[in-house]
Amino acid sequence: MRYLPPKMSQDTKPIRVGGVEIGGSAFVVMAGPCSVESLPQFAQTADVVKKAGAVILRGGMFKLRTNPDSFQGMGQDAFSIVREVKARTGLQFVSEITDPRQVSDFTGLVDMFQVGSRNMHNYALLKELGQVQTPVLLKRGFSGLISEWLQSAEYIIKYGNPNVVLCERGIRTFETATRNTFDLNAIAYVKEHTSFPVIADPSHATGAASLVTPMALAAAAAGADGIIVEVHPDPTIALSDGFQALTPDMFRNLMARLERVLAALDRGLAKVNS
Repeated sequence: MRYLPPKMSQDTKPIRVGGVEIGGSAFVVMAGPCSVESLPQFAQTADVVKKAGAVILRGGMFKLRTNPDSFQGMGQDAFSIVREVKARTGLQFVSEITDPRQVSDFTGLVDMFQVGSRNMHNYALLKELGQVQTPVLLKRGFSGLISEWLQSAEYIIKYGNPNVVLCERGIRTFETATRNTFDLNAIAYVKEHTSFPVIADPSHATGAASLVTPMALAAAAAGADGIIVEVHPDPTIALSDGFQALTPDMFRNLMARLERVLAALDRGLAKVNS
């Protein structure tokens, strides 16, 4: 029998990541590079996204890649870079966790664990994340049903961590013009049927930098609580996913347009509250 969540209140249960509230009236922007590559690259990107209005910094330290020869991330060598940039900017930090054994290493460094698409069904990892109280950004599997996505969230909650935020990042369909098919239906459906906050990832959903801004605006209009987007000082030399990363100018343009769309919806951009 296909699992359907019970009809719940349309009131979203906000989740706090440091001084940032996700799921409240304000729209949260998470931004940064796909991968932490060096201190200059990460620091420059962090400064750009903070000045433009992002309140959570993203950056991959461990990467799950389809091609085993692709850049796998700096791993623990990125830790000191992240600590320095966090201290400089004061931004909260979200990064992908790929293995249950990384939880203790990430504690104190990562303010929000990201579970990537490939790990939505990694129940050992979900159970481990249930043992801590650090918020979890749970990405939908690229072939995952909404019902399966919600049940993965329930694993984390059942094992003790209620701080789960869902992330729609596109799914695999017959269409090949874009990297994935951005399922805006899922955002509206989850907002109607559950109390989870929902973040949209138009970078992975489209796989094309030129499509990120229109899809980010569409996600805001569909009721998403925020977005997570990839930004790089020079996407042409990025070590991973440069084709979908925004340049600093593109990100500033997105933020300016996003503010106008949010104003029409009687919303605004989230700010950091101490």
